[in-house]
Amino acid sequence: MLHFHDFDMMVRGGSIALLVLWSWLLLRDHWRALPARLAVAMNFSIACHVIATVPGQAPFGFIINWVVELGSVTVPALFWLFARTWFNDERKISAASWALLPVCMILLILVEANLGTRTLTFYASAAVLRLFMFGFAIAGLWIAWKGREDDLVEERRRLRIQMIGAVGAYVVLTNAVEVAVFNGFAPEFLRSLLQFGIVVLTFAFCAAMFTIRRTDLLGPALRSDESAAAPVRDDPLAGRLIAYMENERPYRDETITIAKLAAQLGEPEYRLRRLINGQLGHRNFAAFLNGYRLEEVKAALVDPEQRQVPILTIALDAGFGSLGPFNRAFREVEGMTPTEYRNRDA
Repeated sequence: MLHFHDFDMMVRGGSIALLVLWSWLLLRDHWRALPARLAVAMNFSIACHVIATVPGQAPFGFIINWVVELGSVTVPALFWLFARTWFNDERKISAASWALLPVCMILLILVEANLGTRTLTFYASAAVLRLFMFGFAIAGLWIAWKGREDDLVEERRRLRIQMIGAVGAYVVLTNAVEVAVFNGFAPEFLRSLLQFGIVVLTFAFCAAMFTIRRTDLLGPALRSDESAAAPVRDDPLAGRLIAYMENERPYRDETITIAKLAAQLGEPEYRLRRLINGQLGHRNFAAFLNGYRLEEVKAALVDPEQRQVPILTIALDAGFGSLGPFNRAFREVEGMTPTEYRNRDA
């Protein structure tokens, strides 16, 4: 007769096998893409969580058990970083963001070190750690939700709501169950039931990845100036769009959406999405707009007549909503600050 413990271990083994398969596919097909490497790291941390929550005594030696425990606590943070790089097409992660992973590990060490005494340090560390984990999960969900309309990669647009939303919600549920079990409000076997969700989600994501043939799903498609010019000659809509952007400057409106732009052009939204993504090579509508905004800003920064105009004023006039997003976008493209760009030829 198959007991619950045996079934539980089979499910955990299946979860790890699927995570390994998914990771192998990511490394095989997308290893150059930062989102793929972060997804592999996230899969490793999920596998650590699967092992760390095995009921009863830890199955490995002291060092391996600590590696597993420390790895399991980084799942929400890696989910947040993965969401940023995949959905927002961030090309690199700042050192400050990476530093949050060891912070989570240090909090876990403080919790474990004070587990027997239950001092104030224990309760404070446990509370902050859980807040961090909830916060990372919610932040990842918010990224998936916030940018859904701007996403021009149709396959990714579907996956971000269906899969990543489910993963994020599962992380939140896992944290809630862990807190409830730890404080005696729920039975221990609920932690084992959560493993069924990992199997379902991992299998669903692997199945979805198998059906998608786009090589740029996890990384931006790099286009040369020549390839970007081709649609102007071959597609009347592309020429009309580019002329409209250059002459009417709709990007100056910080509330512009792809639906609004399509209405201004008198075209269906789906056609505009396909054009900007498939022919002009942009993965996010915001990146498409920022290209025009940054060109206007750079022209103003090197204009002697606008030498005394504040950079913030120039950025706001070009359509940027605030200084922070403008500075990040400018530095990512030019590799320097707007002030350095303005002063380099002074």
